[in-house]
Amino acid sequence: MWVLVGPGGAGRPIRSAADLRDWLCAAPPGERAEPFTYVVDGAAVLRLAPRRSEHVACAGGGPVPAAGEMGFREESGRWRVDAVSNQSTGYCPDTASWPDVAAALTAAGIAHPAGFTHPVVFRRRTRCREVNIVREGDFTCVFCDADLPRAWNVDGDRKPADRR
Repeated sequence: MWVLVGPGGAGRPIRSAADLRDWLCAAPPGERAEPFTYVVDGAAVLRLAPRRSEHVACAGGGPVPAAGEMGFREESGRWRVDAVSNQSTGYCPDTASWPDVAAALTAAGIAHPAGFTHPVVFRRRTRCREVNIVREGDFTCVFCDADLPRAWNVDGDRKPADRR
């Protein structure tokens, strides 16, 4: 995934509702119908990339406080966020990253929901070192069948290769 990070390869910075409108209007209609890859970068700016883009590439390889997928819909001539998650296996952000997402959207003047519409709970099993997605409140490692920690413990701002 790190080979995808090159000069100028970071996602498009969205600093205003006009930036979002211009970017979405330039995207093919089929692409606009899907969620996009997003990160909030170290400067608290929202960056967007096509859905199948890697989050680490969207961030330009740097650490981020938030990452996931975000969908938009047009309402009364303005684009708003209608779906947003923290689903990023490159960064595995905690659900507590929502305030960073909300702040970036608010700063850009983009309407958004009050929280993640699709929150994802990530946990790392300390013994086998595997990252898990907790489903239906079952804090059991799918790799070694041991209990997972209740508190977030995934260091999402380190390179994925450093996680093992």
